[in-house]
Amino acid sequence: MSTGPGLESLVDQTISVITNDGRNIVGVLKGFDQATNIILDESHERVFSTKEGVQQLVLGLYIIRGDNISVVGELDEELDSNLDLSKLRAHPLKAVIH
Repeated sequence: MSTGPGLESLVDQTISVITNDGRNIVGVLKGFDQATNIILDESHERVFSTKEGVQQLVLGLYIIRGDNISVVGELDEELDSNLDLSKLRAHPLKAVIH
Protein backbone atom coordinates (compact mmCIF):
# COMPACT_ATOMS: atom_id res chain seq x y z
CA MET A 1 0.00 0.00 0.00
CA SER A 2 1.40 3.38 -0.97
CA THR A 3 0.83 6.40 1.23
CA GLY A 4 1.37 8.73 -1.73
CA PRO A 5 2.11 12.44 -1.36
CA GLY A 6 -1.16 13.08 0.50
CA LEU A 7 -0.02 12.43 4.08
CA GLU A 8 3.25 14.32 3.68
CA SER A 9 1.33 17.51 2.96
CA LEU A 10 -0.74 17.01 6.15
CA VAL A 11 2.16 16.80 8.63
CA ASP A 12 1.69 19.40 11.40
CA GLN A 13 -1.91 19.95 10.24
CA THR A 14 -5.08 19.03 12.14
CA ILE A 15 -6.66 15.92 10.65
CA SER A 16 -9.65 13.71 11.31
CA VAL A 17 -9.27 9.93 11.25
CA ILE A 18 -12.12 7.45 11.07
CA THR A 19 -11.06 4.00 12.18
CA ASN A 20 -12.36 0.61 11.10
CA ASP A 21 -14.15 0.27 14.44
CA GLY A 22 -16.08 3.52 13.86
CA ARG A 23 -14.11 5.92 16.04
CA ASN A 24 -13.52 9.54 14.99
CA ILE A 25 -10.17 10.83 16.24
CA VAL A 26 -9.01 14.42 15.64
CA GLY A 27 -5.45 15.60 16.20
CA VAL A 28 -2.29 17.12 14.74
CA LEU A 29 -0.46 14.71 12.42
CA LYS A 30 3.13 14.42 13.65
CA GLY A 31 4.33 11.50 11.56
CA PHE A 32 3.55 8.33 9.66
CA ASP A 33 5.36 5.37 8.15
CA GLN A 34 5.15 3.13 5.08
CA ALA A 35 2.44 1.00 6.75
CA THR A 36 0.37 4.19 7.27
CA ASN A 37 0.71 3.96 11.05
CA ILE A 38 0.17 7.54 12.17
CA ILE A 39 1.15 9.60 15.20
CA LEU A 40 -1.24 12.31 16.37
CA ASP A 41 -0.56 14.96 19.00
CA GLU A 42 -3.13 17.02 20.93
CA SER A 43 -5.69 14.41 19.90
CA HIS A 44 -9.19 13.69 21.09
CA GLU A 45 -11.93 11.24 20.19
CA ARG A 46 -15.35 12.56 19.24
CA VAL A 47 -18.12 10.30 20.52
CA PHE A 48 -21.45 10.83 18.77
CA SER A 49 -24.87 10.15 20.27
CA THR A 50 -28.49 10.68 19.26
CA LYS A 51 -29.43 11.65 22.84
CA GLU A 52 -26.76 14.15 23.81
CA GLY A 53 -24.13 16.35 22.20
CA VAL A 54 -20.78 15.14 20.96
CA GLN A 55 -18.44 14.19 23.79
CA GLN A 56 -14.73 14.78 23.32
CA LEU A 57 -12.38 12.39 25.11
CA VAL A 58 -8.83 13.73 25.45
CA LEU A 59 -6.22 11.26 24.18
CA GLY A 60 -3.10 13.45 23.91
CA LEU A 61 -0.24 11.83 21.98
CA TYR A 62 -1.82 8.89 20.14
CA ILE A 63 -0.72 6.25 17.65
CA ILE A 64 -3.15 4.60 15.23
CA ARG A 65 -2.15 1.44 13.38
CA GLY A 66 -2.42 1.74 9.63
CA ASP A 67 -4.53 -1.40 9.31
CA ASN A 68 -7.16 0.20 11.57
CA ILE A 69 -7.58 3.37 9.47
CA SER A 70 -10.56 3.74 7.13
CA VAL A 71 -10.39 7.46 6.25
CA VAL A 72 -7.91 10.30 6.86
CA GLY A 73 -8.90 13.84 6.03
CA GLU A 74 -7.74 17.38 6.59
CA LEU A 75 -9.88 19.31 9.07
CA ASP A 76 -10.96 22.88 8.30
CA GLU A 77 -10.08 24.36 11.69
CA GLU A 78 -12.03 27.60 11.14
CA LEU A 79 -15.21 25.75 10.18
CA ASP A 80 -14.70 23.21 12.97
CA SER A 81 -14.26 25.94 15.62
CA ASN A 82 -17.63 27.42 14.62
CA LEU A 83 -19.49 24.13 15.25
CA ASP A 84 -21.46 23.81 18.48
CA LEU A 85 -20.73 20.15 19.20
CA SER A 86 -22.97 20.22 22.28
CA LYS A 87 -26.02 20.61 20.01
CA LEU A 88 -24.95 18.12 17.35
CA ARG A 89 -26.77 14.77 17.38
CA ALA A 90 -25.77 11.80 15.23
CA HIS A 91 -25.72 8.04 15.27
CA PRO A 92 -22.32 6.58 16.18
CA LEU A 93 -20.48 5.13 13.18
CA LYS A 94 -20.64 1.39 12.78
CA ALA A 95 -17.54 -0.73 12.52
CA VAL A 96 -16.26 -1.65 9.08
CA ILE A 97 -16.27 -5.42 8.66
CA HIS A 98 -13.57 -6.92 6.45
